[in-house]
Amino acid sequence: MENEKKDTTHNDELVTVAIHTYEKAQILKSILESQDIQAEISNVNIIQPNPAGNVRVRINSSDLPRALSVIEGVDLSYEGDTDEEKRKQMEKQIRNEILIPVDFSDYSMRACEFGFRLAKDMDCSVKLLHAFFSPYYPAAMPFGDSYTIQAPDEDLYKEVHNKMKQQMEKWVESLKAKIESGALPAIVFSYLLQEGLPEEEIMNYAKKMHPMAIVMGTQGNNEKEIDIIGSVTAEVIEGCKTPVFAIPDKAPQKYLSQMKKIGFLTNFREREFAAIDRLMKFIGNYPIKMYIIHVNRKEDVWDEIKLSGISNFLKEKYPSLEMEYKLIDSPTERLEVIIDKFVTENDIDMLSMSSSRRNIFARMFNPGLARRVIFHSETPLLVLKS
Repeated sequence: MENEKKDTTHNDELVTVAIHTYEKAQILKSILESQDIQAEISNVNIIQPNPAGNVRVRINSSDLPRALSVIEGVDLSYEGDTDEEKRKQMEKQIRNEILIPVDFSDYSMRACEFGFRLAKDMDCSVKLLHAFFSPYYPAAMPFGDSYTIQAPDEDLYKEVHNKMKQQMEKWVESLKAKIESGALPAIVFSYLLQEGLPEEEIMNYAKKMHPMAIVMGTQGNNEKEIDIIGSVTAEVIEGCKTPVFAIPDKAPQKYLSQMKKIGFLTNFREREFAAIDRLMKFIGNYPIKMYIIHVNRKEDVWDEIKLSGISNFLKEKYPSLEMEYKLIDSPTERLEVIIDKFVTENDIDMLSMSSSRRNIFARMFNPGLARRVIFHSETPLLVLKS
């Protein structure tokens, strides 16, 4: 322990009990104060918090025995720590554009309706993307007896391409008609046709062009295993760094600016702070109430304390944001079922969560929570990578 200075008011010595990043120090401070242990943090630039691990948490020396027992039960060594400089560099590359993949279905139109409104609110343009798989996409080229790639039939390829172009032009005309009628806001938009597997082309575009967000429609409420493995939206969510809005076809027709309640699912990972920062850039100054939600799968007395600490930190960082934390105890039910019940009972307009990219084997044999939620729920979902 490090002796700091004398507290002349209480004639008690202040000691440093932890040195953390600013976010972790704030959470630990809140946890200690929830146990009636007065704490303070130092070496912090309040205007621009220092992300480096040199923020001290200090308490009165008389509280040290109780504080140590509290700290021993708190794990702040979260995995997935954010590389701040890398994140800032990535944000500089983000284009003022919303990407909306379409397949000319009804739920793609729902995605367009949401995405155009989002683009209006964010003052940016829209890029429509349709990826088609032709008989002569390289992965499907037949091999002859000599194991050489046979030449594609260019006329057939042109026929497929022209057909997709005609469909896209028809789709564009329908969007223009909605704009003229006032059903959609008048924003700048363009389209791109790309040959290849839809999920791969969407992720390739996002990687190269860095759109602000991707808005995709989902059929939702469909738990067939083949769909859980094969959904384009689910693949993009789990394989792409760009924020993804998944809009179920049966979701209430609400746009982000009309939403009143958003639930953010937390699992106490430090990367979630970066995800919430990105979420705040979308909701801006809208009068939205945010619920910080954690599903408690086993009895852990520290979970509510952690939730309280996160909530207090966020209230301090975003003083205009109305916020409430919820701990849901349910050790047996499936997570997506528990979450859907909470959403229904509390009239949540949209769910949001942080997620890390997962490889193809993990996606096939252990579907992530985001993937399970979009197939079970009729609530819009925003997945943020950090």
